[in-house]
This record gives sequence, structure tokens and C-alpha cells, in this order.
Amino acid sequence: MKIDVINLDGSKAGSVDLDDAIFGIGEIRGDILQRVVTWQLAKRRAGTHKIQVRNEVSRTSKKMYKQKGTGGARHGSRRAAQFVGGAKAHGPVVRSHAFDMNKKVRALALRHALSSKAKDGSLVILDNVTLTEAKTAALRATLGGLGLVNALVIAGPEVDANFKLAARNIPNIDVLPNAGLNVYDVLRRQKLVLTKAAIEGISARFSDQKEAA
Repeated sequence: MKIDVINLDGSKAGSVDLDDAIFGIGEIRGDILQRVVTWQLAKRRAGTHKIQVRNEVSRTSKKMYKQKGTGGARHGSRRAAQFVGGAKAHGPVVRSHAFDMNKKVRALALRHALSSKAKDGSLVILDNVTLTEAKTAALRATLGGLGLVNALVIAGPEVDANFKLAARNIPNIDVLPNAGLNVYDVLRRQKLVLTKAAIEGISARFSDQKEAA
């Protein structure tokens, strides 16, 4: 697959060949994308929600009333869940929500996410994303001229310091290095912007995975 490369000013800068095994998948598997997005979001959950169990509720431990002769049910503690101010039964406790996901499934989902952007015309290739000055207003205007108002930018092995500073206050624009490329961030933005260095890194990443397999 061949796609045009442009500069930040909108001028053409040649073209680049994309690997069809990464960017040219025809049938996008939504079920695989959903599995990996769920896996990513589960890892991000703090899991710090918690209720008080019976031994943590600050109430008297004295027996409420005598065991027999009252005509009522037998109770021994006001900390029980059925009483106002008592503990909560079977509530959430501090835990990790993370679960395992096969590496091959994760890699396959990333290829499908990249291919989905290429398939619907939401993939933009830039020659580079380096700036001489960290000017947010100027970068917003530049990206707006390219139609990038909601985009993920994969800048290459390292993100240019000026570009990173200029982009961090622009709403709906995310900037990541190659190592940060992931399925969730690709799908949550309308456009995917890759530099030529990013494409080289992605190709190398998947070739290493093939060799490891």
C-alpha cells in the first residue's frame, strides 16, 4: 500500500510504502479490538473502592438485647449488615482489575486498529513533527489547516520537545512516542498521524515479533 507523505505546512514530501500485513487488513475484527480495549482499561482501574466489613465498623460490640424472651429475632451485634449504620455485605474491596491477555492477540488487535484507520482514510503520514518554537497557537492553526482537530500523533522514537510542549494544551490532540502506540488511543481519536520514523519503528516492532515467534 502506497500513501502520500506531507509536511506540517501541507506540502507534499513524497510517498511511503506501508506493509499490507500491518496496514492492509481487509476484514477488521471488532471482537478482537473490543477484547484488547477492555484489557487496557481494566489495567488502568485503580481498584481502590472499598466498603467497611463488620470488624471495621465503629459501633458497640455489646449484645443488643437478651437472647430469649423478647419475641423478636435473635441478634448479637449492631454491626450486622441489616441494621442502619452497620457493615455492608459482599461489597467491593481493594483489588486489581487486571487480567492476562495473550501477546499474539494484543499484536493482532494493534494491526487491526492500524488497518482500520488506513481503510477509512483516517491515516495521515507526516515527514516529521519538529518545531523551532513551542507555540501552541501556531501549532493549533497548523494542525487545523491539515484537518487534524481530533488526532493521535505517533512522533517516532522520541517526541520533539518543542512539539510536545506546543501540543500538550491542545484539546483532543495526543502525542506519543513509538513505545506508547496502543489500540485504545488509536481508536479513541478520529485521525492517526504517523511520522516516517514512526512507520519504521512499527515495521521493526512487528518484524521482531515474527522472529520471536
